[in-house]
Amino acid sequence: MNWDKCTAVERHPAKMSGAWVFRGTRVPVYALFENLREGASVEQFLDWFHGVEEWQVKAVLDHEAKALRDLCLTTPI
Repeated sequence: MNWDKCTAVERHPAKMSGAWVFRGTRVPVYALFENLREGASVEQFLDWFHGVEEWQVKAVLDHEAKALRDLCLTTPI
């Protein structure tokens, strides 16, 4: 997954071992997907992970949805 064009996230070698995190936080992007997988709502995630903003979660989900859509459209059957 290429997150370079998603402005809601950032990556620095000295922050969280270089994992992609929500910009301005130390919250890794994978935490969103793990929590959603376990049944949490976006609202719960935002309550649990202070500093992450709703627009950032929406941007990450939109970015992932577009990447999956593009993959489906370019992968031969």
